Amino acid sequence: MPLVTWFKRHLVVIAGLLTLAYLLLPNVIVTVFSFNKPKGRFNYQWQQFSTDAWKDPCGVADMCGSLSISLQIAVWATVGATVLGTMIAFALVRYRFRARGAINSLIFLPMAMPEVVMAASLLTLFLNMGAQLGFMTILIAHIMFCLSFVVTAVKARVMSMDPRLEEAARDLYAGPVQTFLRVTLPIAAPGIAAGALLSFALSFDDFIITNFNAGSTVTFPMFVWGSAQRGTPVQINVIGTAMFLVAVLFVLVSMFITNRRNSQKA
Repeated sequence: MPLVTWFKRHLVVIAGLLTLAYLLLPNVIVTVFSFNKPKGRFNYQWQQFSTDAWKDPCGVADMCGSLSISLQIAVWATVGATVLGTMIAFALVRYRFRARGAINSLIFLPMAMPEVVMAASLLTLFLNMGAQLGFMTILIAHIMFCLSFVVTAVKARVMSMDPRLEEAARDLYAGPVQTFLRVTLPIAAPGIAAGALLSFALSFDDFIITNFNAGSTVTFPMFVWGSAQRGTPVQINVIGTAMFLVAVLFVLVSMFITNRRNSQKA
């Protein structure tokens, strides 16, 4: 009975820990196998510990080149989607205009549409326009599907803003630009940052839409897919582990800054 009582009291904590372990397990496996030295072409079975892949992460031909392309596309897609999405979110929340409801509904269309349908539609559009498939067509496609996520994140933040704060700034003789930079933008910043981070992750990780519209351009997900057909180099695990560690470091730094600000306010 005491054991059953203890289990009932800690059921939520146990469920949370198990869920967290389930989510982190693939990352742990990728990290462990980044130190593997496989005997064959495939890095699917543990053979022996080695740091050779970490010493030469670009040892596989064209891998770092495809990684560079993916990072460039992700950065530019994040910038484009964040700027456009932020402006659209403010317009949808702050202004009343014709077809506002229809636009609100259409914004969610890329999120609800299957990727393969969107990829085929974009490919048809680019071919009919006579566009050369490559870096720019990938970038345009990524900005398009990232836009919905940015609008959703920023719109939720803007809707929760207290308009009296901006009114108070104007009462204190702050101009429109100063009010936006000193009051509106800092309040909306968490939503904008969330949309930007989500856009970067979605753009860097995308395969289906990219594969349809890439032409001869090879991004990192396409390189990984192609490598899986003939062999998986350990360096793929190294890059995956490095990206995971960077993301964890970013989260820890954000938490540290937030806690420090909260302690200073207190």
